Amino acid sequence: GVMKEIITGLLLASISLFSVSCSQEDTDVVKVAINTGPDQVIWDEVIRLAKLTEGLNVEVIAFNDYERPNKALENREVDVNVFQSIPYLQSEIKAHNYKFHIASKTYIFPLAAYSKKISDISELEYGDVVAIPNEASMKGRALLLLAENHLISLKEGVGFLPSVEDIIDNPNALIFHEVETPMLVEALDDPEVTMAVINNNFSSQIGLLATRDGLIMENKHSPYANVVVTRIDNMNDEKIKKLITVLHSRQVELKVQEMYKGDAVKAW
Repeated sequence: GVMKEIITGLLLASISLFSVSCSQEDTDVVKVAINTGPDQVIWDEVIRLAKLTEGLNVEVIAFNDYERPNKALENREVDVNVFQSIPYLQSEIKAHNYKFHIASKTYIFPLAAYSKKISDISELEYGDVVAIPNEASMKGRALLLLAENHLISLKEGVGFLPSVEDIIDNPNALIFHEVETPMLVEALDDPEVTMAVINNNFSSQIGLLATRDGLIMENKHSPYANVVVTRIDNMNDEKIKKLITVLHSRQVELKVQEMYKGDAVKAW
C-alpha cells in the first residue's frame, strides 16, 4: 500500500545518504549521467563488464531531458556524462559557461538520406525535391550532410546551424521542402519528393537502416557523434580512462549492434 511505499522511499533516501558519505573512500566508483531509453540496456552491459574487467563500479543515473545531465556534471553529482553530440555540448557550454572536456567519442547514430524513387545518389536529377527537417539544429545537420557529399555548398563559417539561405552553390538546383521531423518518413511516399533526410529515431521506426538503406550518411568523423564528457578538473581521472576502455570494448560494441542494428556506428 501507500504507507509501505512511503516507508520504502524513506529507507532508500536514508540508504542513499549513507552511501554518499561512504563513497569518498570508495575510489573505484564512477558516476555517469545518461539519457533514458534504449541506451540503458547497453549501460547494464557496461556496468557488468567494468566490474569484471577493470574492477570499476559504474553507477548510472538516467535523465529524461537534455539539460540535467550537464547540470549534474557541473554540480559534481556525476563524474562524467555520455549522451550528447559535440554541437549540442558546444551550445550548452556557451549558454552556461561550463568548464567541460571531451574525453572520447562513442557512437554516432548517422543521419542519412533515404528514397523510394532512386537507389543511388548519382540518380538524383536536376530540380529534384529533397525533404529536410524544419527544426533548426536538425536542419543544419541535414544541410551539412548534403554539403559533405558535394550536393550543395554552404557559405564559410555557418557553424552547425546553416539554413537554406546559406547555400551558395546548388548545381542540381535541388528544391528543399522543410518538413516536421516526424513527418519526414511520410514524405518518402510523396510523389513530389525524391529524397528525405531523416534521423534514426524515425527511420528505424519504418525499418530503414542508415548503413544499409542510406543513399548518403554521416561518417565517423561527424561532430554529431556522441561523446564522453568530463569536467576540466577531473579529465585525467584514471577511472574515466577505464570507463572509456570498457565503452570501446568489443563486447559493448556487440551489445550496441544488437540494440541498434545498423543504426549506430562507432566513431572512434
